[in-house]
Amino acid sequence: METVSSLRAPFSSFSRIQAAQFGPARPDLRVGSRSLLCTTWIQQRQSISHMKLGNRKVGSLSRNPTLPIAPLQLESPIGQFLSQILVSHPHLVPAAVEQQLEQLQTDRDAEKDKEEPSASGTELVLYRRIAELKANERRKALEEILYALVVQKFMDANVPLVSTITPSPDNSGRTDTWASQEDKLERLHSPEAYEMIQNHLSLILGNRIGDFDSVAQISKLRVGQVYAASVMYGYFLKRVDQRFQLEKTMKILPEGVGNEENNVQQVITEERSPSGDDHNESLKNAQPHPEVSSWSGGVGAGPFGGIKPSRLRTYVMSLDGETLQRYATIRSKEAISIIEKHTEALFGRPEIVITPEGTIDSSKDEAIKISFGGLRRLVLEAVTFGSFLWDVESYVDSRYHFVAN
Repeated sequence: METVSSLRAPFSSFSRIQAAQFGPARPDLRVGSRSLLCTTWIQQRQSISHMKLGNRKVGSLSRNPTLPIAPLQLESPIGQFLSQILVSHPHLVPAAVEQQLEQLQTDRDAEKDKEEPSASGTELVLYRRIAELKANERRKALEEILYALVVQKFMDANVPLVSTITPSPDNSGRTDTWASQEDKLERLHSPEAYEMIQNHLSLILGNRIGDFDSVAQISKLRVGQVYAASVMYGYFLKRVDQRFQLEKTMKILPEGVGNEENNVQQVITEERSPSGDDHNESLKNAQPHPEVSSWSGGVGAGPFGGIKPSRLRTYVMSLDGETLQRYATIRSKEAISIIEKHTEALFGRPEIVITPEGTIDSSKDEAIKISFGGLRRLVLEAVTFGSFLWDVESYVDSRYHFVAN
């Protein structure tokens, strides 16, 4: 076993992973004016326990009956109701969600129709406070509806979500006791998107991309950051892949996107770009194209520094900066909250101390033993979680509008 403090140098934020695959540093992902890095996971939140959903086999999904089907506990009345249905009748979840969304819409419309009392002072403050509490309840219920739908999509695919990360009960101390599921996870993405996911794995694992058995001791905080960043990457990838597949079907792809020879030449040209200060300066002045070949210091040991040419990659590079920034934006606060809560439920709440210099003191950070194959499984699950999150957010918004324009 080897000790690894960080798998690949700067892999702790989605913005850096995005820069490695999709171009010069861009503004952080935002909803409105709120900055979103995967480091939001380290914000202090209340502890979240497991969601124990019974001892039944769900659909065709067979797993250890003592394990929960998802790491996050659903707490609202609607969330607990959907949890029970996920266990007993998962095929009824969409119908139950439709019913709950109709009720949420009715409640929201009723709130809008109410007129504020004409009186001022305490009565008005109380009225507004009650309205705020009801809005927060609806928002929490909406979050848990989204989460339940994501969990159901994993169940439909017969892919169990990884449970809360804990050391193995045997003497090895390893945390990755789960099965690979790579074949099933691959089938959930288009061929073009899966090529991009392989590039994402190459950037994280480097020359360990084909090493499944070696065990490393890794910072739990860093693994959690990679997981959250990969969720956001999957969200972005599904969003841009939908547009790509539509334009491919309509035969209106930009010229050269389908030309593999041009793709290879383009990547070779990028890999020969100079490093050092001149390179960093060129990135600052570059046009907002969506990929650069590697992080500073180099990534990966394979061809083209681990980044392989693909049609989708070339398509992303053809998008203008404004469009790319819009596609890299998490659209709703509810989706952001789900990413934060799910990641914390999976990895626990880290003890974070900020030094007087403004840096993170990781002296209390826990290290976990995990194989590179186990880390690969986590990243693939996270990307798929983000892809599903985009799907269910769009589905729910079509029935109960909550996504900001």
